[in-house]
Amino acid sequence: MSLIRMTGVEKVYRMDGVEVQALQGISLSIAPGEFVAIMGPSGSGKSTCMNIMGCLDRPTAGTYLLDGTDVSTLDDVALARLRNRRLGFVFQSFNLLPRTSAVENVELPMIYAGTPDRRAKALAALEAVGLRARAGHLPTQLSGGEQQRVAIARALVVSPSIILADEPTGNLDSTTAGEIMTLLDRLCSQGITIVLITHEAEIAAHARRLIQFRDGRVVRDMATRTRTVSPGAPLR
Repeated sequence: MSLIRMTGVEKVYRMDGVEVQALQGISLSIAPGEFVAIMGPSGSGKSTCMNIMGCLDRPTAGTYLLDGTDVSTLDDVALARLRNRRLGFVFQSFNLLPRTSAVENVELPMIYAGTPDRRAKALAALEAVGLRARAGHLPTQLSGGEQQRVAIARALVVSPSIILADEPTGNLDSTTAGEIMTLLDRLCSQGITIVLITHEAEIAAHARRLIQFRDGRVVRDMATRTRTVSPGAPLR
């Protein structure tokens, strides 16, 4: 069964009376536990597609099923609940609150959801990404790689089925980027579905499947490699 299934998805934006078609009949499916990289030039529609996958936007036409649920049938409250319980987001800019400690940043999704025992769960998530000892530090006291690990811990703390990562290594040096990708590899090996947007071929090479977009269409969808990373201890 597909965890993500899009059929004939289109997205049209209307700006100043002009229609811009960002997606043109996208059909794709992603199975549980896959690691998928999405590539394409700027304006190709890949970020729009991820926004729809993440229930941050709605398609103009076509259907999107998330674990069998047609998201078009959900109101805004139900969509927010679905995002909070099933999806984890990781972005290029980390999106951490600057005056809030690492552990408090990780707690944020649980505050919105009214989850009990937030501190213990946030610390466990930081432990999973090797940052328990840095829990009390502010983002400005952390390296770029550490900030991205906090962002990943924040995504993990809700036990998501899917992590959507939009250029998660874009602000990192190559060594640190490799460490983040190794962490995502291990999370996928533990059963979490990873969907990654990247411009970098060496980053996309970590995925087992590559989808390429151009002009709002999928122009290539291919397997890339057999997974060699096995479940292990959290990255340190």
